[in-house]
Amino acid sequence: MRRRVFLAAVLMSMAGVAAASAQEWPAKPVRVVIPFGAGSATDVVPRVVLEGMSARLGQPLVVENRAGAGGTIGSASVAKAEPDGYTLLATSQAHAIAPAIYPNLSYDVVRDFVPVGAFGSVPNVLVVAPSAGLDTVQAFVAAAKAQPGSFTFASVGIGSAVHLSAERFRASAGYEAVHIPFKGGAEALTEVIAGRVTYYFCPVSTALPHIRAGRVKALAVSSPKRLADLPEVPTTLEAGFPDSDLTVWIGLFAPAKTSPAVVATLNRELLAAAATPAVRERLVQLGVEPMPLSAAEFGKVVEADVVTLDRFAKAIGMKLN
Repeated sequence: MRRRVFLAAVLMSMAGVAAASAQEWPAKPVRVVIPFGAGSATDVVPRVVLEGMSARLGQPLVVENRAGAGGTIGSASVAKAEPDGYTLLATSQAHAIAPAIYPNLSYDVVRDFVPVGAFGSVPNVLVVAPSAGLDTVQAFVAAAKAQPGSFTFASVGIGSAVHLSAERFRASAGYEAVHIPFKGGAEALTEVIAGRVTYYFCPVSTALPHIRAGRVKALAVSSPKRLADLPEVPTTLEAGFPDSDLTVWIGLFAPAKTSPAVVATLNRELLAAAATPAVRERLVQLGVEPMPLSAAEFGKVVEADVVTLDRFAKAIGMKLN
């Protein structure tokens, strides 16, 4: 009898410690790895929400950019991190297509991560240099078909969200082009502005200032409907190219086996921060559409994309150069 009482007391004590640990989190700064370069949409959008989350959690959420290999280098570092809530991953839809592009990944995108929530979704916009003399998306496609393989397009890596947009549109429009990956979005956009690369399916959050300044010309957006900030720019769908749309989610993940209590807290604070007027206004300015999903709901989105994007990558023969 005494042994049973002793064991019960130990178990209750352990449960109490676990509960206290979950309640005390975060007791120190939290590191958030972004597996793409500074200035990309996958970098800019999370920073806006993470700042609001930091204020609510009472601890800094410190961003670390670890770019390379289509986001897989930074993602791998989080997959191997301790599941204590102090190392997180903020990444894009590139996370879901990684298995199709990198067959020897050191991690499993579903089993090794816990989806926390989405910062929002960002459409991409097809931009060219004004000097290209291409005023419409139809003229763009006609020129690309007339000169097979002469067009080049930028991305921030094979399998990145902007690469997916470009390939999806190219497959629908039926022309050939040469892919040129860069380390970061700023470099990619600079090359298009200079006319050294023909086009870029740039995240609207990054492209808007350059479109307004006349440094690039917007020909079409990848969203299902026109954007409020670019009402005169048609969608790729209404321009006559079926199955060419792609709106990219950007979300937050934790290593597998992270405490459900910590994940629930992160999801709650992410949604609360994204809904505050100051953060919401900034996200609207960046062209971000809200995705107020629970952790479980976001997880279903990710799992579905792993399947559909794998099918798409195989259909068009997307692979490492």
